[in-house]
Amino acid sequence: MSDPATYRPAPGSIPEAPGVYRFSDPRGRVIYVGKAKSLRQRLNSYFADLSGLHPRTRQMVTTAARVEWTVVTTEVEALQLEYNWIKEFDPRFNVRYRDDKTYPVLAVTMDEEFPRLHVYRGPRRRGVRYFGPYAHAWAIRETLDQLLRVFPARTCSAGVFKRHGQIGRPCLLGYIDKCSAPCVGTVSAEQHRDIVDDFCDFLSGRTDRLVRELERRMAAASEELEFERAARLRDDIGALRRAMEKQAVVLGDGTDADVVAFADDELEAAVQVFHVRGGRVRGQRGWVIDKVEPTDTRALVERFLIQFYGEQAALAEAADDAHQPVPREILVPELPAELDPLTDWLSGLRGSRVQIRVPQRGDKRALAETVRRNAAEAFTQHKLRRASDLTARSAALQEIQDALGLDGAPLRIECVDVSHVQGSDVVASLVVFEDGLSRRSEYRRFEIRGGAEGGDVAAIAEVVRRRFRRYLAETATDRAEAEGVESAGVEAEGDDPRGGGNAGAGEGEPPDISPPAATATHRPGIDPDTGRPRKFAYPPNLLVVDGGPPQVEAAADVMAELGITDVAVCGLAKRLEEIWLPGDPDPVIMSRTSDGLFLLQRVRDEAHRFAITYHRQRRSKGMTSSDLDAVPGLGPTRRATLIKHFGSVRRLRAADVDEIAALPGFGKRTAAAVLAALQAPERLDPPADGGSDRSQPTGAGAGAS
Repeated sequence: MSDPATYRPAPGSIPEAPGVYRFSDPRGRVIYVGKAKSLRQRLNSYFADLSGLHPRTRQMVTTAARVEWTVVTTEVEALQLEYNWIKEFDPRFNVRYRDDKTYPVLAVTMDEEFPRLHVYRGPRRRGVRYFGPYAHAWAIRETLDQLLRVFPARTCSAGVFKRHGQIGRPCLLGYIDKCSAPCVGTVSAEQHRDIVDDFCDFLSGRTDRLVRELERRMAAASEELEFERAARLRDDIGALRRAMEKQAVVLGDGTDADVVAFADDELEAAVQVFHVRGGRVRGQRGWVIDKVEPTDTRALVERFLIQFYGEQAALAEAADDAHQPVPREILVPELPAELDPLTDWLSGLRGSRVQIRVPQRGDKRALAETVRRNAAEAFTQHKLRRASDLTARSAALQEIQDALGLDGAPLRIECVDVSHVQGSDVVASLVVFEDGLSRRSEYRRFEIRGGAEGGDVAAIAEVVRRRFRRYLAETATDRAEAEGVESAGVEAEGDDPRGGGNAGAGEGEPPDISPPAATATHRPGIDPDTGRPRKFAYPPNLLVVDGGPPQVEAAADVMAELGITDVAVCGLAKRLEEIWLPGDPDPVIMSRTSDGLFLLQRVRDEAHRFAITYHRQRRSKGMTSSDLDAVPGLGPTRRATLIKHFGSVRRLRAADVDEIAALPGFGKRTAAAVLAALQAPERLDPPADGGSDRSQPTGAGAGAS
């Protein structure tokens, strides 16, 4: 790991002009390429305090040993040079939106004497036409099977084609009229190429012309009384129309467009693209990428357009494909910051004007929403696949054990998070993961009794204290019950009634042979009355708190105070995803691609979700109480407006008449009535416990003390 100060350029030596820069490692390999309007401003940001950098950016600057730059005159030149350098050097820290080789396409080998139709995965080749990509290979085969009835082109491999030519007999497809059998000379090379050309025209969107031509030929055959040929042409038209129905019209104006959408979090992003040609969806593809730097949607759009369409243009050039690599219109969720130079660059790739815009209404807006839902679903499925993989979960637990120096894998992990708005309605959550999977039945939630006093640190200390006091109490109960079972069992053995020694039985009475209740089998952690697990009977192997050193130290102090030494404690800070251990001045840094870090992030995010959900419930309940119901003339609609704008009764009380009157549906008279109702003397005195008249958590956390 190198120190960025050792290769930082001298002050004033970096120009303020636009340009492209690249970082190289000690061996001279380029590891990152970027562009900037002002090279000086951009490069200086990399040499700021390391603790303030994005984790992957920090890793990049500590891996590099040199930075170089090239000044350009226009932003379009910067775009072109950046793309060329990324393509040439393939830097490890740059995100590459490569054409996903797992997506199948329909390939037509136009460079052969008898072109072949087949499903293909892999790099593009010159002389081959490609249609797609498609989401599934079976979708291609199903469409191809229908179209072969109309366009009986060759689909067999070179070996099969040669073998049937030698034996002089076509394959099964030739016998059932789904191949024109050029291998045995049924059609000439020119006739077969005409069939393939018609097939390519159909897939390119020129469907109406082909259907009209078949209808004309069907009518002619009928007039000539060739009814069998007319029936065959009728069936061909039906097959074409069924294939067209599978590609539903989504844009009625017949637009050629790509529709792009994103779903992302702090670490990763998913992108989906729908390719619409002639108003029909012709293909779809998607990726999930790691974020290199803190990136908003506008930056994601810009990076995607540069990488994706630059790659498409290169593929089209390599394959000598006459089709345009860039559509006439690109629909995006947000416009990129550098819109004009990006539009000029894409227009240069296409050879005509390209429009980048955000759809506002109509069919295009509806289609953009569909693509966005697909991106969100793909992102969710990506996370679920990673979370449900047993091998990945086992590796994650092992990585956490190694990184934190634990004695064993943390099979049970609990996480605490606090939620409030400016100190009001302070609540906390406790979530449980066992074997890397969430245990929702074990979740608990807490109301913080002291409110906002002491902040998040005091709230976390309170939750940890209440949770582990209950654990100690239930452990003591288990121990007492176990001792009671053991002593009861000894007494029963010494006073066997069947041996005549029952001291409690009177003369002439049958001995009492019923066993005492205490002799029932004792199961640790199980309530003998209900048969259910006690809420806090099982300790975690690892307790995670949402926060940095102050929160970790507060939790560790409480654990030491209670005498609990067999539970590890750590904190996960959101900003840089650092893991803090009690008493350590430096955090533990896990790889951004680590399954262990991914699991800790899932635990932390689940605790945050559970806490904020409970906080919203509490806040909404407080705002819909009799405080607002008592205001004369205030109906449900205006109450909802107040709830949405102010969030809490306390903030509403602090507002003035003009602020309330500015809301839709309110006037000064109604605003004055609201404040008068909320500021009545009987409503101003808080409960004696400092703002909450309930000392126990509600819902799943009821009973924590």
